[in-house]
Amino acid sequence: MTSTPETPPPSATRDFGDGFARFFAGETFAYILKRFLQAIVTLFLASMLCFAIIQLAPGDYLDQLRAQPNVSEETIRQLQEQFGLDKSIFEQYGRWLTQILTEVNFGRSFIYQRPVAGLLLERVAATILLAVSSLIATWAIAIPLGIVGAIHQNRWLDKFLQTLSYTGQGFPSFITALLLLILAQNLSPLLPVGNMSSVYYADLTTFGKILDIGWHMILPTIALSITSFAGLQRITRGQLLDVLRQDYIRTARAKGLPENRVIYTHALRNAINPLITIIGFEFASLLSGSFIAEYFFNWPGLGRLILEGVRAQDLYLVMASLMMGAVMLILGNLLADLLLKFADPRIKLDDLK
Repeated sequence: MTSTPETPPPSATRDFGDGFARFFAGETFAYILKRFLQAIVTLFLASMLCFAIIQLAPGDYLDQLRAQPNVSEETIRQLQEQFGLDKSIFEQYGRWLTQILTEVNFGRSFIYQRPVAGLLLERVAATILLAVSSLIATWAIAIPLGIVGAIHQNRWLDKFLQTLSYTGQGFPSFITALLLLILAQNLSPLLPVGNMSSVYYADLTTFGKILDIGWHMILPTIALSITSFAGLQRITRGQLLDVLRQDYIRTARAKGLPENRVIYTHALRNAINPLITIIGFEFASLLSGSFIAEYFFNWPGLGRLILEGVRAQDLYLVMASLMMGAVMLILGNLLADLLLKFADPRIKLDDLK
């Protein structure tokens, strides 16, 4: 006896099709499309500005080779022609932009003699992993402490948390990374001193590899999280205090609702919107500011690669990294807007600026 494959009922297929059609005809899709078109113009203008600013810097990559006595002028001229540095800024920019639009080619790195896109793809996963872990750690710690500070306003616990917040914001990132590195050296082998994995990483099981990378992520994540955590804690406390002073909170308490329900169901839900807005900027800033933690902890991410490119005036490597930062900022802001709409259906996406 043969069995025929089950087909979904017509109503289910029709509901799925109707939902799909509603999405493309709805406000969310129109908003995403609008932001996508705006992003194209934004990236074009940003690329022009970044290219001009880089060109204003004195000298170029070949200055390092000119200083070496064993490099002839003929070699310098050949490299100028190869990299396009013998052309005007307008010709260089036009050539670079044309390569992107026609070949998805972001240029070739002067230092590594490899396509820039491949170099970035090799490093971007490590940086995003570090940025996401830092974002999760920051929110998981800062939001509860901000709530505690607001609930115990002006008491000793709130004053202690405020002191902790001011201390965290006042510490430069490189000082924090340096202190954590010294701590790791003194506690070795309890904490790893650097790198993304151990020397025996290849011999570990899949689960062991995950644990090993997570073990090496502890200190860089803390170094990235401290400053962000301090600022987010203060913002959470301030927003929640503003909401707790509203009339509807007094009404909810007067009705005899439990305090936990008043805070977490009514107050926090209305105080969370400004915090969601910060997500886009937080994610982009973590990507761009991770080079300090990556440098101190020898983390193989984008930060160290970009720093090397800036030092060597590797034009196309720096341009690609700047454009990646702009893309992440645009995507982060779009994600924040969509999360705002999800958290509060009363918000109209067209009203978000």
